Amino acid sequence: MDVIRILAAIVLPPLGVFLQVGLGVQFWLNILLTLLGYLPGIIHAIWVIARAPRAAR
Repeated sequence: MDVIRILAAIVLPPLGVFLQVGLGVQFWLNILLTLLGYLPGIIHAIWVIARAPRAAR
């Protein structure tokens, strides 16, 4: 499932974050970062997906 989230984060960063954390602060922050620049949105999305605890996955 993480592979799908990471691919979603590369194609559409907010989608990858949404799949990981839902409609939380991280999601809205990622939308802002993506609007400011596509690359910061991707970096943030991958960071959110990678830092999730193993039990939450």
